[in-house]
Amino acid sequence: MLIDFHTHANLAKKITSSLEDITTKIQEAKASGLTALAITEHFNSKNIIQLYETLYNAFPYTENYYHINGLKVFCGLEVDVKETGHFLVIGDRDDILTIARYLLPYQDQENFIAVDDLIALLANFNVLKIGGHPLRESTPWTQHPITVLSQFDAFDLNGKDLYTYGSDMEERVRSFAMQYHVPVVGGSDTHHHMQYGAIYNAFPECSTIDELRTAIQQGNYEVKISPCLNVKVKAATEIKKMIKERITV
Repeated sequence: MLIDFHTHANLAKKITSSLEDITTKIQEAKASGLTALAITEHFNSKNIIQLYETLYNAFPYTENYYHINGLKVFCGLEVDVKETGHFLVIGDRDDILTIARYLLPYQDQENFIAVDDLIALLANFNVLKIGGHPLRESTPWTQHPITVLSQFDAFDLNGKDLYTYGSDMEERVRSFAMQYHVPVVGGSDTHHHMQYGAIYNAFPECSTIDELRTAIQQGNYEVKISPCLNVKVKAATEIKKMIKERITV
């Protein structure tokens, strides 16, 4: 199973996707070689509830994933915390929708949820917790205590960061993660379909959150970085920028 743990259905928080857009993106993900992905949409995207309700009504669901055009699609959220840092939360569709609804009052930056409160909330659900782009200069996890950092199931080796900061970011993230005995998984952080396949993970076939967690804990997977990562991320970034400029004109 070739899975990307960090993807977005929307082009941006304020530029939302239709069902047709989502279906097209999944087709492109499959064309890039993926067989599974997690949609970790920003928790404060303006369509966050509608997005997951749309998926709920449009596609068949088995165990903990949707069947969409031959791909396994797991549900998730990317959540900002008050102290700075992004949580990637991946779980059953009902749990993700419940968490998204709970977080509606925390969507504005001045009201972001405190990290300890988010951890307490997530303890009520069977979810994967991944520390998103842990060394990104704008949203680092480095200032958090060991009690926060050691509870993650994994840290995110982020495709966008590999492009922005260079290939040594992989060694930096792995060294950081090793301090807290936390594994590392890859995520493209794509908002545009051209970024699919920039980085992904070769896993055994998994259909549940428990199976994903077990594979991560046992190290039964391999992170794959495409030799075309820079081209993919640059192209996706430039196209996203052009679309946003056109929409806001």
